[in-house]
Amino acid sequence: MKVLFISNDPTIFDAASVARARMRAYAAAIEELHILSSASRGAREEQDGNLFLHPVHTSRIFRVRTLAKRAHALILEKGIEVVSAQDPFEHGLAALRAVRGTQAKLHIQVHTDFLSPWFIRSGNWRSPRVRMPLLNRYRRTIADRVLPLADGIRVVSERIKASLVARYGSRISEPMVIPVAVDTVVPVLVRLPEHSFTFALIAVGRLESEKRIEDILAALKLVAPQYPMIGLFVVGEGRERARLERMTRSLGLADKVIFLGNRPDAWGLMQSAQAFIQASAYEGYGRTLIEAALARVPIITTDVGIVGEVFKGYEDILAVPVADPTALSLSIVGFIEDNGVRQDLPRHAETVARAHLAGVGDIPARIVEDLSRVL
Repeated sequence: MKVLFISNDPTIFDAASVARARMRAYAAAIEELHILSSASRGAREEQDGNLFLHPVHTSRIFRVRTLAKRAHALILEKGIEVVSAQDPFEHGLAALRAVRGTQAKLHIQVHTDFLSPWFIRSGNWRSPRVRMPLLNRYRRTIADRVLPLADGIRVVSERIKASLVARYGSRISEPMVIPVAVDTVVPVLVRLPEHSFTFALIAVGRLESEKRIEDILAALKLVAPQYPMIGLFVVGEGRERARLERMTRSLGLADKVIFLGNRPDAWGLMQSAQAFIQASAYEGYGRTLIEAALARVPIITTDVGIVGEVFKGYEDILAVPVADPTALSLSIVGFIEDNGVRQDLPRHAETVARAHLAGVGDIPARIVEDLSRVL
């Protein structure tokens, strides 16, 4: 089988990246895998075994047209049988245009819970307002056009599948739930940078609006006066970093929050914290939740992604509504004051995480099966 992925991850062109390793694993299970993605000017056409990389250098304005044109040429040149887009938005639209007039089948991957109300919602009276991209409304419109025309759909969680079935019903092919692959080998513990906190929270993820780091800062502001020993480490980079740093100073939390930027050892750093905290508006899956559970770190999270599907609130983790800093603060206090809960929940979470990963099977093999299904 010859497959073309239209990707939204330029790190695939880095031979040492996690994304490249994942694509190698997929290619090993497929006869021939081609990856087409926007990339920096330094990226070049490359072959890595039976993995073929095709960079596209284009502006955001012309990305869909450029990707579609190049993908169409690859279909004809390489005899591509299935084109799989890694989202139902711009890349899905490019894939839809690329397969027109060819025998190639259209496959769409959905890694984002784009039908969550928080995909377009910026806040409520309980929370700080964040700047959700206006483009998200248009992306829903694109998905409404693309998904009913797909020959196959892969989603990463039951939550996303349920939302698609509720919206589209029989107008789409039945989505196949194939989770994200997560390594079960936990890395060694990495010490957090020197600090004075006796209760350290850690947040890991891209610093983008949908992660709602603002809610964590607002929760910390509520907790710090009664528990001055608390502090927060933020691991990750993104467009919101400067604004979040300004917010930290305006809330008087400059001595309570440390921004670490991107860290390849983030999973190891988690193990040095007293709790992992996530305030995402929406998640497709939630890989960092699995990593925190495997590392036996107590988890506080919003009700997103695989919460409810894999992890149960108050059995394995502490789960709160989206955009509710007060609820986050109460969970933080709960972990500070109740050492028994802080010890019991991580043990349960690790057990269910390992059971979940054992049950998902061989992800590359399942992806090949799903792609074969559309033929």
